[in-house]
Parts: sequence; structure tokens; C-alpha cells
Amino acid sequence: MSLPRIRTDFWVAAYIRRLEVEGVVAVLRRRGSPESGAVMIKVDRLDGTAALLGPAPQSEAAEDGLRAFVPVHRDPAIDAGAAEDRLKREIGFDPDLWIVEVEDRAGRAFL
Repeated sequence: MSLPRIRTDFWVAAYIRRLEVEGVVAVLRRRGSPESGAVMIKVDRLDGTAALLGPAPQSEAAEDGLRAFVPVHRDPAIDAGAAEDRLKREIGFDPDLWIVEVEDRAGRAFL
């Protein structure tokens, strides 16, 4: 039996708070559907590159109902402009999308 999934607005608020506790700068760039919007995370490495993480496919999702994330590109990091282009395309597909941006030179998302 799986647990019900936590609302997206609660999950995002808790995630940003966790990053604050770690001393990492994180901002909510885009608010989506409070109940069930998908979340994408942009990790800005502050050197012109970034990593994008999106929801894991259902086949890779955690059985305990926790959110799972996977990179949406092959390389460890991509050009920051390419990351922004990808986010714009994702918003076109999903107007309820949430975007959280994390600043970490080491490229950590703390998930």
C-alpha cells in the first residue's frame, strides 16, 4: 500500500526550507498547481552551466510515495541558456509546472 502523495506546494516549501538549512540559496521561480503540479529543479553552478532535474518516470518512482527526480539531459551539466530554453518548452507542455532554482557551485540538488 502506497502513501498518498504530499501536495506540491507543501513539498516545494519543505524543499526550499531544507536548502536554507544547508546554507544554499534557492528560489521559487514559478508556481504551478498547488495540489499536483510537476516540479523541475534547475541547479545553477554559477559558472555558466546548470543541471536540470525533472520528475522520474513512473517506473523509477519511489514505492513509498516520495518524489523522485532524474536529470533531463545526458551530460552532468549543460549551458545555462540551454537549460532556460528547456524550461520554456516544459512550461509550454505543462502550464502547472513548478520551477525551483538552486545555486550550488558543486552542482548539488540536496534531494
